[in-house]
This record gives sequence, structure tokens and C-alpha cells, in this order.
Amino acid sequence: MQTKLQITLEQIAAELSFKTEQVAAVVQLLDDGNTVPFITRYRKEQTGDLDEVQIRNIERQVRFQRQLGEKAETILRLIDGQGKLTPGLRKQIEAATTLKRLDDLYLPFRPKRKSRAEAARQKGLEPLALLILDGKTESAATAAAATDYVSPESGVEDVAAALAGASDIIAEWISENVAVRDLSRKLAWRTGRISVTAGKPGKDATNEFQDYVGFEELVWKIPPHRVLALNRGEKAGPLRVRFEWDREIARRSIATEYHLEDHSNADFMSECVRDAVDRLIHSSIEREVRRELTEQAEKQAIGVFVRNLRSLLLQPPLRNENVLAIDPGFRTGCKVAVLDEVGNCLHSDVFYVTGSAGKREAAIAKLAGLLAEYDCSLIAIGNGTACRETEELVSELIAEQASGCRYLIVNEAGASIYSASAVARDEFPNFDATVRGTISIGRRLQDPLSELVKIEPQHIGVGMYQHDISARMMKESLDDVVESCVNFVGVDLNTASASLLKYVSGLNQLIARRVVEWRENNGRFSSRRQLLEVAGVGEATFTQAAGFLKITGGDEPLDSTWIHPESYTTAERLLQTAGVSVDALQSAESNEARQLIKDHSSLQLANELEVGLPTLRDIVEALVRPGRDPRGDSPGPMFRQGILRLEDLSPGLELQGTILNVVDFGAFVDVGLKDSGLVHVSQMADRYISSPHDVVSVGDIVTVWVQSVDIERRRVSLTMLQTGEQGPIESRSIASQSRRRRRNKQRDETEPPKVAEST
Repeated sequence: MQTKLQITLEQIAAELSFKTEQVAAVVQLLDDGNTVPFITRYRKEQTGDLDEVQIRNIERQVRFQRQLGEKAETILRLIDGQGKLTPGLRKQIEAATTLKRLDDLYLPFRPKRKSRAEAARQKGLEPLALLILDGKTESAATAAAATDYVSPESGVEDVAAALAGASDIIAEWISENVAVRDLSRKLAWRTGRISVTAGKPGKDATNEFQDYVGFEELVWKIPPHRVLALNRGEKAGPLRVRFEWDREIARRSIATEYHLEDHSNADFMSECVRDAVDRLIHSSIEREVRRELTEQAEKQAIGVFVRNLRSLLLQPPLRNENVLAIDPGFRTGCKVAVLDEVGNCLHSDVFYVTGSAGKREAAIAKLAGLLAEYDCSLIAIGNGTACRETEELVSELIAEQASGCRYLIVNEAGASIYSASAVARDEFPNFDATVRGTISIGRRLQDPLSELVKIEPQHIGVGMYQHDISARMMKESLDDVVESCVNFVGVDLNTASASLLKYVSGLNQLIARRVVEWRENNGRFSSRRQLLEVAGVGEATFTQAAGFLKITGGDEPLDSTWIHPESYTTAERLLQTAGVSVDALQSAESNEARQLIKDHSSLQLANELEVGLPTLRDIVEALVRPGRDPRGDSPGPMFRQGILRLEDLSPGLELQGTILNVVDFGAFVDVGLKDSGLVHVSQMADRYISSPHDVVSVGDIVTVWVQSVDIERRRVSLTMLQTGEQGPIESRSIASQSRRRRRNKQRDETEPPKVAEST
């Protein structure tokens, strides 16, 4: 077993272009209970300085290989229990490299549901089928041989019924043949097409799917986001999606596989092949292709969501600013919450954007009073219902009474879910749900990471078709990215909420609550070692978590840095060697001390201190920048003072905007309108790019130019290519692609890339 494990590690190393020793070290560290963030930051010597993405790739590969091994063992046991396990079959199962291959090998031995072939077996027709398949009788003698199987008592009334039953059995054998399934699968991916016709409109059907009617495409060419769109349209009712492939080539290929040109029952077998392809293989292949298209699309969509979510969570916090948050509304009014610089609610109120001129003036006066009373210069407006009207009122307020004030439209996706959650009730027991939601809008501006971790990631609203994706796949991937972001930034042990603490390496929801309870009962933590006093935190948990939990102004100055407690002795020896104190490094006039520390990061010193060079460099970096927040390196949000209307736009107009969402076909940009504009991927650069993520990320500030405006549909097309730099603009809409396909229908398609078997 150890030899087989070693072979697997070598295969993983080869696939990922790592050294086998690196893979083995990562596997051992993971098996010992270490988390990926901990391994990434504090075990660089063992892994050869692999980053988090590389370690997670190894983790996924090892998990898959173990799943593959467990499934192979189960299949071997089941087939052996039937007494049908041959040495050759065992070898094939043990050599399988995909779950699909294992399924194909097990298919003939899988317990059968009631089928035509199974019914024929129960009538005793399997020997006849085997006789015909092996070609042991001439075609003329087949009917005579079949008379021996006629039995009215068994339900075989005549020779025709006997031959029909034998045909059903042979067709099933053909459909379960591993080689046949493999060639059918490859042929289906090469020649298969998806076509769309109009279905039965659902009660909520709109024109959303009308452009897809008449759509036709080779399966290997369909982009992932379009697969999800077709799935949604099919599920809703307006679309009917069909799959077809070249069955005639399949029949000829299968005939060759069975050498039917020399078979004594060639005509009979040809009909069995036709039946197998049309009745059994086609439906199976269609389900498989549609399923794999969906899985690939979901994987791509999750990847897009993960990248967008990471960019959103790592937006820089807004320090030392009071914020006036507004949750817009018509009937119940706009809710207001004034937050201090750390997010505490100082005041809550309501105003109305509809009604008489007097009510509008009263609303402006109320807001102006709150801004002055609480020294606010920033306003956060939720982007929900009545956002446009609220923005107009705030713009008027700034122009007339608060010229130094700025505002920002904040994505309030998930705020209502949070406001009604147990987390929100525990945090704000004295406020109703509407006020909690308003506070959340303001806090998203002050510290996006700390606030957004309280909401299930799929409700945050960055991505595409996230509600159509497997909940399990989505949760696993998004939990990983939230954990990654939290541990990348680090957490203040004395101020972090339980919602944030639960993502810290080594902690969970229960321990996070206990940490908060410890603070409530005992006051602030004065050192990291006090974490061991929290129920459920032992040495192992402490080791995993301590480096990511920071304490400012505590008993141990190193507790405010990224340096792990296990390296404190090394850090102190380094400081002693450099002749520098921690206090000097934290002083405002510490440039000389910082430079002195930087000069002490050599391999020679690492050997003297008995520590690896990567760890020494990390210690030096932590000492030089003790309070660094990695989010501070990113540009802050773009605030506005005046409103922009759709009617104000014209082609060529230059605007500045913030990237709200990045998807496969482009990016949505907030340029100050109620509805965001779209920059198509073809308008992002004057060169070919494979993904919009190669150019932009959520939160980026970009300069764009208006390309076209559709006032009726409230759509704005933008370009990042300045006028004069744009080449011919080719529309990539579904409708234009359909027209182009009709023009080129007679043209031979190029050969698709070889499709790897799905894992």
C-alpha cells in the first residue's frame, strides 16, 4: 500500500509540476491536522515555499485519488462477491484513473432495474443471445436454434419472440461494453450538438430567453455561462434543449469493434447495434454530456465567483470615518443609521423621498442635521428599491448644504438576510431588522471583510448563475476563499466578532463564540497565550490559530505582528543581533532601525539562528511592518457628489467607474447610474484576452467610454478602449451568433480538442 501511495504522490507531483518531496510534505502536514493557511504561512521550509493555491491543488488531488481508491476497493469487493472477478478485470479496475472509467467497468455487474434485457434473461434467453453474439451458428441456423427456447409457459410464444429477447440482451451487452462506451463518448463530444427550440412559457417567463430560440452549437464550443443560461431557460419552461450526435458513425464504429463484416449473423447483429445506439447508448450519452457540460459550467462559475468574492472581501477598509448609512425605501421610508469610526450605531432615524415639497425639504434638513451633529462626511446608500430617488435627494443635499460631503452606492445584496439572522439579533438585540440591515450597509463601507463574512457568500451577489449551482460545491469553494481572506488579513483578537473568528485557522463556530464570551467575562486579551484559557483551545488549536490573531497594546509587543509564538525566540535573537528593540521598530522615527533589520536576512544568519531562510524573511518583514494590513495596498472606493442620468449619456462620453462584477463575457461597471454598464470582453484590451479576470478585478477603478445606450431596456454598453484605439466591433450576442451559424452551416467545423475524461 505504501508503494501505491508513493506512486500516487509521484503522479500528483508530475501533474502539478512539483517535487515529490513537496507533495509528500503537504500530504503529511494535512494528515496531521494542519490547516492550509497555517501550512502556507508557517511551514514554508517543509513545502518548499508553496503558496496557498498550490497547496489547495495538492489537497484536492490527494482527496480525489483517495476517493478513487476507495471506490475501486468497493467495486472489487462487490464483483468478487458475485464470483465474477477475473485477474484481468482486477487489473483494469486497479489501473483506472477516473471515476467514469470505474463506472464503465462496473456497469455490467451493477444490479439491474427491470428492463427488456432483464425480462429476456428471466425467460431463459441469455444462452441464445450468447450463441448469436459468438457467431457459433450460421444465419440460416439461428432461427432453428431459437426454436429450442420457445416456451409459452415462460412467455416466449414463438421464434420471433425468442429472437427479440436475444436481441434485447445483446443490445444491452453492447451498450455496457467499456470500449463501446469509450468510443461513443469521444464521438459524442466531437460531433454532438445542442439545439434549442421554444418550450412552454412558465408563469414568470419574460423575454429573457427569446434570443436562445433557434440556438445551435457544437457541445465542445458552448461557453460555460451559456450552458447555465440554457439550463435555467429549460427549467423555467421557455426553452426546450435537445442533444444530437452522429449516430451513424457510432453504429459503423461499433460494427467495426465487433468485426461484423465477418460475423455469421451480421444482419441480426447490425440491428442489435442500431437498437443499442438508439435506445440505450443515446439516452445515456445525452445525460452524461449534459451533466458534464453543467459540471464544467458550474466549476467555471464557481471559479468566477471565488475570484470576485476574494476581490470584494479584500477591499481596503475605511479607517477613522463616521458614516451615515441609508437603506432606501418608498412605503416605509428610508432608514438611516449613523455609525462611529468602529461601526457602533450612534443614531437611527427614518425619512421619506416621496410626498410634497415640504416633506422633501424636511428630509434634506434632517440629513443635514445628522451630518453636522455627528461630524459625518460620508454617506453610504444601499442599491435597493428607491435608490435612484434617494441618490437624487442626497445629491441635492450635497449641492445645497453639505458641499464637503461625498456618497457611495453600496451593494446591499444579502443585507435583509443578515438583518433577520440569529447573528444580527445577537449583535443588535435592541434594534429591529430594518435598522440592522442599514447598519450592515454602512459597515460594508467601513470594513467589507468583517461585515460580509456574516452573510452566506452565495447571497453577496458577485458572480453569475450562483443560485443555479450545486449548493454543496458552492459552499465548499466559497468557505475556502473566505477562510483564505480572513487569514490573509489577520484578526484583532479583542474586537473580532464570532462570525469573523470562526474562519480563523484552527477555530470553529463553537470556539469562536467561546472566545467572545471569554472577552465579555474577562475583558481584553493581553497576550496570545491567554487564548489557552478559552474552553476547547488546546496546544494544537493554539498552534494553528495564534499567528493569525493579533493583539495591539498587549503585554508582548510581538503579539501585534505576523510572527508566530513558536518563533518569538528567533525574533528576539534577531533583534539582539541587529541591536534593535521592538519599541524602536514601532516608533515613528525608526527608518534606521528598519533598514538595520532588513540587512539581517541572509542565509548565513538563518543558519546561525537555526531557522529556514523563508521564515527568517517573514520575521524580518513582520518586524519592519508590524501593523501592516495587506488590504491597504489597494485603492479605496470611488465616492461621488453628483448624480448621473441615463439620458445624460452619449457615445464617446468618458466616465470613471468601479468594477462591480466580473463574469466570463465581460465586467459590470458602476459609473454612477442606477443600472451598471457592461464592458464586453472584446472591449477590454486591444489584444486577445482569454478571460476578463486577466484585465480587471472587483473593486478596480477604471476609465471607460460610452459605446451605446439602450434607454428602452436601460442598458449601457461601455468600452475600455479609447476612441481611435478600437478596432471593428463584432457583436457576440446570441442572436448574431445564430445568424452567423446559419450562414456557415455548410462549412466543415474544425476538429475539437481532445476531451479529457471527467473526474
